[in-house]
Amino acid sequence: MHISPVLWQFLVRWLTNSALFPPEASAIAPDMDAFYFFLCVISAVGLIAVGILVFGFSIMYRKEKNPVATQIEGSTLLEATWTIIPLALFMICFVWGALLYFRIYNPPTNAMNIYIVGKQWMWKAEHPGGQHEIDSLHVPINRQVQLTMISQDVFHSFSIPAFRVKREVIPGRYSTVWFEATATGTYHLFCTQYCGTNHSAMIGEVVAMTPDDYQAWAAGSTSGASLAQNGERLFASLGCNSCHSGEASARGPNLAQVYGSRLQLQDGSYVTANDAFLRDAILNPSARVTAGYAPIMPTYQGQVSEEGLIDLVEYIKNLNSNYRIQQTLTASQLPPGQAGASSSGTSSPAMNNRTQETLGAGHGGPAKPGKAAPSAAGTVNQ
Repeated sequence: MHISPVLWQFLVRWLTNSALFPPEASAIAPDMDAFYFFLCVISAVGLIAVGILVFGFSIMYRKEKNPVATQIEGSTLLEATWTIIPLALFMICFVWGALLYFRIYNPPTNAMNIYIVGKQWMWKAEHPGGQHEIDSLHVPINRQVQLTMISQDVFHSFSIPAFRVKREVIPGRYSTVWFEATATGTYHLFCTQYCGTNHSAMIGEVVAMTPDDYQAWAAGSTSGASLAQNGERLFASLGCNSCHSGEASARGPNLAQVYGSRLQLQDGSYVTANDAFLRDAILNPSARVTAGYAPIMPTYQGQVSEEGLIDLVEYIKNLNSNYRIQQTLTASQLPPGQAGASSSGTSSPAMNNRTQETLGAGHGGPAKPGKAAPSAAGTVNQ
């Protein structure tokens, strides 16, 4: 269906200014709206056609005009017409909707990833650079942004009407959606699935900024350490480096460059090491054990928060070698008087506040003596 560009802009502006329709602020929004209006048009045409037929037949075949019922034989042409035309319309809707669905729920590989954690009753955003937000999300325009989302308690639904984005946020499982903002401004953020007493208060705002403004905001909002650096500290404090050192004699598999690779499991099957697999491997390590290793890893269910799991996953995703793991492992084996003197000449700081927050009540709190955390200044992709 083709609509005049002038008529289309008039329709969108009228609906927006009348508060009947949200603005189009993402790359997918015009296509979503075109599909929506197409559905409205064929529904209206169908309603009008059926109404006219019912009204016309009620007059043509009323009792006064036809006191005796008349038997009407079927018409092959008529039956084919009312079958083929609706089928063609339904197939158009199916193909059009499927293309939009796969476009929305298959994020591009080069998209900027932001983690979203839903919790009664707030939205928490975790940027890879270490920026943390509550009930707010800052994004640059004209850049593809992927949201990796999970719930900390019950089912939620993340919705940005102006971007035509809506995605269920599920406990214990990552879900993803992506968008590309095209207009600067502040837009509404809602939870569109009833999630408890204060569901109506689970709202926020999305701030779309120019790339330069976003860079300035990110530089001024960082917590001082990226998610990967926080994950590195947590990785060391939990003692993960002792088993995943990358050495031939290690009791756990090598994690360097494991993200995105295909792993063979003990049962002979293969799995892709994506975000969901890494999260499950931390919480339920015995469920899918890597081939060649014993199921000796303990579970961290209830001991690491969702934010902590995000930090660990982000750290493993950026782990390109075992240099940092072996460095922190060596530092943890030094006597207390020498543990502070690392090869870089800087002392290894204690676990920071964020690392302590990511540990649940079931964990023993700060790192034990001899388990020194790596330096925040060090990179994790060496």
